[in-house]
Amino acid sequence: MQNKFFLSVLTVSAVFFASAAQAADKADAVYLNGKVYTADAGDGVVQGFAVSGDRFLATGSNAQMRKYIGKGTKVVDLKGHFVSPGLTDDHFHNEGGGTGMDFSHVRTLGELLTVIANTAAAAPPGSLLTSNSDWHEAQLKEQRLPSAKELDQAAPNNPVVLLRGGHSYILNSAALKKFNISKETPVPAGGAISRDKDGELTGELFDNAKALVVLPPEKPLSMADIIATQKAVNPYGITAVRIPGAYKGDMLQAIRLWKEADATRTLTLRYSVYMPGFAFRTPEQVDKAVASWGVKQGEGDDFLRIEGIKLIVDGGFEGGHISRPYQEPYGKGGTYSGLTVVSPDAYNAVVREISRLGWRPTTHAVGDAAIDEVLTAYELANKETPIAGKRWAIEHAFISRPDLIKRMQALNLMVSAQDHLYLAAPVLKKYWGWDLASEVTPVKSYLDAGLLVAGGTDSPVIPFNPFLELYHFASRETISDGVYGEDQKIASRKMLLRLDTINFAKLIGEEDHRGSIEAGKLADFAVLTDDFLTVPLKKIQDMKALATYVGGTEVYRDPSYK
Repeated sequence: MQNKFFLSVLTVSAVFFASAAQAADKADAVYLNGKVYTADAGDGVVQGFAVSGDRFLATGSNAQMRKYIGKGTKVVDLKGHFVSPGLTDDHFHNEGGGTGMDFSHVRTLGELLTVIANTAAAAPPGSLLTSNSDWHEAQLKEQRLPSAKELDQAAPNNPVVLLRGGHSYILNSAALKKFNISKETPVPAGGAISRDKDGELTGELFDNAKALVVLPPEKPLSMADIIATQKAVNPYGITAVRIPGAYKGDMLQAIRLWKEADATRTLTLRYSVYMPGFAFRTPEQVDKAVASWGVKQGEGDDFLRIEGIKLIVDGGFEGGHISRPYQEPYGKGGTYSGLTVVSPDAYNAVVREISRLGWRPTTHAVGDAAIDEVLTAYELANKETPIAGKRWAIEHAFISRPDLIKRMQALNLMVSAQDHLYLAAPVLKKYWGWDLASEVTPVKSYLDAGLLVAGGTDSPVIPFNPFLELYHFASRETISDGVYGEDQKIASRKMLLRLDTINFAKLIGEEDHRGSIEAGKLADFAVLTDDFLTVPLKKIQDMKALATYVGGTEVYRDPSYK
């Protein structure tokens, strides 16, 4: 009798635990009838997936996913829509906009000057007028910058400073006078003060020469800035961004706000952050900054993590350091080949100290001579402490060479690539010639060499739309000057999506728990307007998200998506 009692108890217990286990396998949500690209090792496409908490529980066919439907499971009919892992941006500063005149939508020099004239007419005489930085002369029909004289005509009673991208200012005569910049002004090392063929100042200041201009302080960063970024990018299916050294104002304040938003579950975007090391010239500066930051590499959680330190060695479009002179007249009689923002000796010492402290650098390098400088420093650090597998990277890497790629392979470096060429192609052709401009950002060559490449935009230098970026890498089409570098087209749509999904996760060292749609990983995904794998090439640039999910939670829904 006693044995029968124990058998009954065991039977009831077994049924209870079996039921509990079965319940544990039920999902919070099951998505069916979709075309789901998983970006896993098998490059799979499935009908659906199940989500439990903030993770994917399973993927597979409709029949397989129905097994995870329980009493409280939300069932979503995808109705054939395409689903991608959450999209990302590997080089994102901010979404653009901000204070100052906005030229992002102007398409002619006349329109740009009209914006300035209208702003000046409404401003007190003598007050400083500035622009935000999200524009480039390549978007203009004339494909050139305004001259100081043209700015004088548009704003005869005000100093004007136009911010263009992250590397140049354009000043009118009143601004040159206000900041005591003349033909006799010494040119700061690592900078340039542009002159025309007659030796007169054009008003352009590049890179370190920007320090001659003191702009009004930016408004203090607030939670509204954090929310604005999320609201801007989530509609494009973006669930994570990598911040390379600059966001909006003070980075430490941004980190405090991100942490606050994380604690209150306000974040709808995941951040991987590199601390600013642009001003480092000595090991002592590195030590002082690292001690003052109060953060450590690797600290954080799935919404905010400190990744390393961002460095810079050359200029941007007009200051990329290449191994030959620029085209005339930009080559200045064969004497100008771009800017060395940090001397090789200083940069070598900084990189070695960063490595010694156990931090990870990533470095802005545009031209091939700049990449050479970066590789030399990385090789010296590698001799002291091996860096392979530590996710050291190069940002941009516009102009490369086979010998440089081999050195990158030897160090197992990663490449953070963006679609600058899509906007700036004709200007780069003027600076560097067709042969170099057509091979800018050779993503296919990097991938063929086995290098890890992730994709992004460098917003606000380039619009943060990931579909414009992916369209450019697929087509090598540019906004205003046709196809550049046909041999660098990425034919595989799956490979394209991997640039902005699983490859991003590998770049930040988190591929074990994000970047693809598979069991156990963070449930970041986007329902897209079109089937990315089959949509006509031209239509990629018009795509958006119908809905975006971060950790299984919907953070954006297009009003038309039912």
